[in-house]
Amino acid sequence: MAATTPSPAAVPPASGAGWLRAGRGLLGPRRGRHELAAEEFEALALPVGDDGVVIGTGPHEAPAVLGVARPVPFEAVLIGGVWTAQVIALRTAGTGARIAVETGRRRLWTALAQAANGGQPCVTLHDVGRVPPQGPSVHSPVLVVRDCGARPPRGRVVTAPWQSVLTLLPFAGPDAPRLLGGVDLVGVQRVSPEEAQLLGRLLGLPQADVEALPTLPETVTLWCARGSWTYVDVRVTEAETGLLGAPRRVD
Repeated sequence: MAATTPSPAAVPPASGAGWLRAGRGLLGPRRGRHELAAEEFEALALPVGDDGVVIGTGPHEAPAVLGVARPVPFEAVLIGGVWTAQVIALRTAGTGARIAVETGRRRLWTALAQAANGGQPCVTLHDVGRVPPQGPSVHSPVLVVRDCGARPPRGRVVTAPWQSVLTLLPFAGPDAPRLLGGVDLVGVQRVSPEEAQLLGRLLGLPQADVEALPTLPETVTLWCARGSWTYVDVRVTEAETGLLGAPRRVD
């Protein structure tokens, strides 16, 4: 006959630490309660930014996160190379967002679009001024990448809830004050000393950063927003290098 487990009533009275206490589990070592005083809560803070796309690593080796999918309009300008814009677009597509690329250099974006569009067209390419309405929503956010030269025309598709726009400028030209005015975020890669002086005035950069801009490595971008700025290193992966080639500032 199979052995049966004695009911709680049949368990002998506790005579040591190993016996069960009715409804309270095993007796064990006595430790303090897992409680924190109110002033200790701050020590539990985690170094996590807003939800978004990891675009690289910051100065303290913490992930730098760009919140692309937002319930409010968001516009950014990147003064740099198409390689960095493509890394951002590829990583954004990896989060489930749709990417609409407005470009006069379709050949530079074709390989990325083909690689990203495995089973569905998550990256679409459009001629300048030919981007159709994208229908963004909380379940299908959109990033519009405008690669339209140093003087991009006004776009048909603009920022909207769940639809962000990233404009790529190859350099900071005479139209920089107009193009940078009112945007939420500006990224600056390596530029000439003259461009650095112009951007320093427009963005309110310290002189040390102005002097650093002409010497930035290929993978580093200075991101500026509302009087604050930080350097971000892309930290490209092998898969990204295989698809996009080696990091480069000029295409």
